[in-house]
Amino acid sequence: MIESGMTGETDIYDTVIIGSGPAGLTAAIYTVRAQLKTLVIAGNQPGGQLTITTVVENFPGFVDGIGGVKLMMDMMAQAKKLGAEMLQGLVKTINKSGQGVFEIELEDGNKIKTRTIIVATGAGARWLGLPKEKELIGKGISGCATCDGIFFKDKVVAMIGGGNTACEEASFMAKIAKKVYIIHRRDQFRASPAVQKKIIDNPKVEKIWNSEVVDINYQLSITNYELEKVQNIRVKNNKTGEERVLEVDGVFVAIGRIPATDFLRGVVELEESGHIAVGKNQEYARMTNIEGIFAAGDCSDDIYRQAIVAAGDGARAAIDVERWLNSR
Repeated sequence: MIESGMTGETDIYDTVIIGSGPAGLTAAIYTVRAQLKTLVIAGNQPGGQLTITTVVENFPGFVDGIGGVKLMMDMMAQAKKLGAEMLQGLVKTINKSGQGVFEIELEDGNKIKTRTIIVATGAGARWLGLPKEKELIGKGISGCATCDGIFFKDKVVAMIGGGNTACEEASFMAKIAKKVYIIHRRDQFRASPAVQKKIIDNPKVEKIWNSEVVDINYQLSITNYELEKVQNIRVKNNKTGEERVLEVDGVFVAIGRIPATDFLRGVVELEESGHIAVGKNQEYARMTNIEGIFAAGDCSDDIYRQAIVAAGDGARAAIDVERWLNSR
């Protein structure tokens, strides 16, 4: 369970961690073990994006894989057992309240004071916006081939997008799947030439240009106890209007990710993509341009986007926080 309610007016935390995914909860485990008074603001979806991942097979230590929800609930239980406090809610604003203390205001009006902040709010896949799309996540639709590609060994999949991520993931899936369609709304990829080269002549990758997915169809199935699974997609050529149906077992959406950082605009420096800029202070790799505010995980990383990397970022941010507080 996540505790909710008001914190005491006189309470000042050593650190407040915004986000409860792998980065945030790992950071909490490290800060409480360093004897820092720690609060985790868990958001409205405690556990983050992994809670919509059916099975996680690439997190070390789990021979048979582990359910995404169980992994995150176990991380949360570990952080709480060590002494981290948990609060459900969303951050509205962050202000410097003087004497090196930040004031965080939640959307419910609750105000929290802290000496440092670790932002670990993550990023979500940019979806197509089609009916049933989000309901089929984990049942044939995914936003991460590196995470879920192994479930489509020797099957037919579609990759949606034309940037570096889409081409990289199409190349990755070509090593696993029987066939890969890569569907792009333009007549050429936006990926770098080096990345394009990985798939441009690959016989297992079929390029479908000037096209968009306009519908995803599913079927009822009792295989693996699933009630629904992707069956095919309907693709429309945006030049000719012609439509075709592709029989596929899986759909990977790679049209970008949206970092959950809107509440930080005007507070810390953000990249053009919306990701938090870190690393300009060579002594504290996870510090933002504002002393005392740090970032970890997918909200500051648009390259790796893996739970284990986010967890490592969380550990680094926590260690940076401890060192920075000690220096003061």
